[in-house]
Amino acid sequence: QVQLVESGGGLVQAGGSLRLSCAASALTFRNYAMGWFRQAPGKERESVAAITGSGASTYYADSVKGRFTISRDNAKNTVYLQMNSLKPEDTAVYYCAAGTGSSNYYNYHYWGQGTQVTVSS
Repeated sequence: QVQLVESGGGLVQAGGSLRLSCAASALTFRNYAMGWFRQAPGKERESVAAITGSGASTYYADSVKGRFTISRDNAKNTVYLQMNSLKPEDTAVYYCAAGTGSSNYYNYHYWGQGTQVTVSS
């Protein structure tokens, strides 16, 4: 059974940083693009960043470009999201997902349970 387990969320002040991790099991990790999505209360789930299986290509939402960095370690079956210069509007539950890639929610077949990120002003 495929499992994606996120960690690293928490409470941080505006301007601070957090690093999210997502550990995958029971799938051939390098064969999957990985994405990070987020969902704030009352809002739809939105794409934040994505990375191809090899790590050669990445995608970022305009709202996080220059502040967030997605990376992966295929030897550890783990994808990361480094979040710098955090803003209160980054507050959301962050989910990692495995699939065929891009920012399209429907391209992702496996999802983690989510980790809460709260940015205080």
